[in-house]
Amino acid sequence: MGSREYFEQTTTSIAALGRTELEKRIKNFRGRFKLDFTEDYLNNLSVDRLRHILLAALINGKPHS
Repeated sequence: MGSREYFEQTTTSIAALGRTELEKRIKNFRGRFKLDFTEDYLNNLSVDRLRHILLAALINGKPHS
């Protein structure tokens, strides 16, 4: 899959997620780096901000092929 297709598929799937699933995926993120956010911090973010964090992590943290 090309990078444009990956980006489009990823953004579409993230847009459909609710708060609980977004927080779960951020906490369980597995990539080239670790995300380390406290529960309180995540609880105080908007759903849009959670989506932004997850999208940025997925784009920048996916293992190199």
